[in-house]
Amino acid sequence: MKKVVLYTLSTCPWCMRAKKYFRERDIPYEYTDYDKADDDTREMIREDCRLHGEEMSFPFVKIGEDVVVGYNPKKYSKLLES
Repeated sequence: MKKVVLYTLSTCPWCMRAKKYFRERDIPYEYTDYDKADDDTREMIREDCRLHGEEMSFPFVKIGEDVVVGYNPKKYSKLLES
């Protein structure tokens, strides 16, 4: 199974839905709440977003080597299947 990593905001309803999507399907994921992270972690997240050619917007979901910005369960499913 592909590794799933989420960058989220603790109060963002779309971020909560993204976490729920993976949790309800028993898909293991890691997440970091950007707004609760320390300065070094925030800088790492900003750099990771830049490396993927994406603007920093939440939720920022990495599935394997692919990135989905925003809550998009259809894209999540498609990337998990491939």
